Order: sequence, then C-alpha cells, then structure tokens
Amino acid sequence: MPAFTEEQVRVQLSQVKYPGFSRDIVSFGLVKGIRIEGADVVVQMALATNDPQVPQTIKAGSEAALAQLEGIGQVQVRIDIHAPPQTPTASSSGPMAGTAIDGIKHIIAVASGKGGVGKSTVAANLAMALQASGAAVGLCDCDLYGPSIGLMFGTNERPMATEESRILPVERYGLKLMSMGFLLDDSAPAILRGPMVTKYTQQFLRQVEWGTLDYLLLDLPPGTGDIQLTIVQTVALAGAIIVTTPQEVALIDARKASTMFAKVNVPILGLIENMSYFQCPSDGKRYDIFGSGGGAREAARLKVPLLGEVPIDIPTREAGDRGRPIVAGEPDNPVAREFGKIAQSLALQLATSSAG
Repeated sequence: MPAFTEEQVRVQLSQVKYPGFSRDIVSFGLVKGIRIEGADVVVQMALATNDPQVPQTIKAGSEAALAQLEGIGQVQVRIDIHAPPQTPTASSSGPMAGTAIDGIKHIIAVASGKGGVGKSTVAANLAMALQASGAAVGLCDCDLYGPSIGLMFGTNERPMATEESRILPVERYGLKLMSMGFLLDDSAPAILRGPMVTKYTQQFLRQVEWGTLDYLLLDLPPGTGDIQLTIVQTVALAGAIIVTTPQEVALIDARKASTMFAKVNVPILGLIENMSYFQCPSDGKRYDIFGSGGGAREAARLKVPLLGEVPIDIPTREAGDRGRPIVAGEPDNPVAREFGKIAQSLALQLATSSAG
C-alpha cells in the first residue's frame, strides 16, 4: 500500500498557482493523470503556451509541493506543451483563448490589482465619454460579488429576455448595461462558488444581446481570480486598461494585474491614474494626497501610455451616488473633460492598431 493517495497528491498540487494568476493548476484542469508506484509519483499535465517559463515554473512548483508529502520517493512531472489556439483578434498563453463576439469591434477590460482605486467610476465615465464621441458602447459589470454599475447609472431595472432566451441589456444614457446587480435585490449578496462564477460570467458575455457595438467595456473585479480567467478564456480582448492611484501600495497591485494580462498575451492599452490630486475649490491650490507621479513612473516602467490623471472631485462622487456619471451630468467639469481626452487617446490607439 502506498503511503499516500492520489487525492493527497492533488491536494498538494492545488497549492501551485498558474503563473501570474491566483488560481491553481488543478482547478485550471492542467493535471491529466497521476500514477503512484510505491513511493514514486508520476504526474502528467497538458498546457497550451508559447512562453517557455510557464511550464518551467509549474514543473518546479509542482515538484516542490510534492516533496512535502511524507514518504515521497522519486517525483516525475511530465508536461505536454501545445501551441495555444489563435483567434483573429487575440492569442493566449493561458490554457484557453477567447474568441470574438459578433458585432463588437473592441472588447476592453478595465482592471485593477486592488479594490478602492475607483475602477468602476473610471469604467462608467470612460464608457460615457466614448459614447459622447458618437460611438456605440456597452458596459458589462463583471464584479459579480460587488456590482455597482446599477447604482452609478441610477437603475435597478430587471433585464428582459428574447424568445430565443437571450438577455436584453438595460439601456441608460445611450449605453447598454449588464450587471449582477440587476438580478439581485439591493441587500442580497451573490453567494457563488467557482463553477457558478464561470457560468454567470460567460452568460453576461455570450448570452446578452449586445448588438452592434464599437466598444464593450468590462468592469472587472479587483485582483487576479476566477472571473478574470474566465473572461480571457471566453472572449478575445482588444486590451486592458489598468486603474491605479499614485501611491506605491496601489502600484504594486497594478503590476500584478499587468503581469496577469501579459501571461495571456492581452496587451495593456495604458494606465489611468485615478485620485491623482485634489484641487481645492476655494483657493485653487493642488494637493497630492496620495503622492505624485506614481502612475507616470509605472507606465514608463511597463512601456505603456499613461492615458490620463483623474483628480479627486466631490461632484464626481456625488454624480455617481445620484446615478448619473459626471461625464453625462456635467460635461464641462474638469474630470469629465479628462475622461474625454482619455476616450480620444484610447479610440486613436485602437484605430491605429486595427489599421496596422
């Protein structure tokens, strides 16, 4: 009788994260077989990647994890490496690549490494700024646990469905919206485990009748978890925007988010520094509450554009609480004008890359 079981081997392997993500290689489905021969273990894995460091990292991590099993003998980790599937608009070095959605030109992820940086406020106002430029825009709230897009757009309308059981998005201020918040009461939490998270995320992307759009913005939850993985596996992203604040603690997590997207070959379209500064309305003096220049330095380090520096602004907060984003309600506000510039830069960058 072996001193350990196949289940114990899987438990050890579940401690190994896929490089750049918070999800482990077992839940990712990389482990295809385990053979125990006395005290020796042979693990068979399959992986689709063009990055040679990914299998090396997984192999070393798996061997180290299995070495902790009491009575373990020789460990062999064998990895079959395949080229990732290609799509017309994106490729992936993760386990699976997403595909395009008919009728949508550009799908853009708005992400952050940590919560509290104002990512949803940025996503809402950027979507409004793109729409104000004449584009057809959709906004999908992919934060299933903490949806906020309904509040920011002042609606809790329930989505309708077509005869073909496709979901019709809620429309507000010219945008098409989808959020878990539309499906729940205000006080009801979304209690979901991994498979259900994947299911709902895929439904929001694939079963919603988005129609013809120039841009579909995805407001991602903070971090690098199941929802982010599901998105890159489900749809082909034109790129990702990282939202951060100037302070170092936020920049550290922004680097993690950018590394995650790099691992799956999703280009970083740029950084947006939110809460960049506060300009006192009484004397016009600028206060760098969270420091200064952090976003510019990080953008330079990542070799991506700094798309904009959005100040802290009381009217912006009030506009979000009222359910009418500042770009829609006060287009001459300095924050609204900054989002207009960001939208112009983003549109030009995507048009140039598409033409190339």
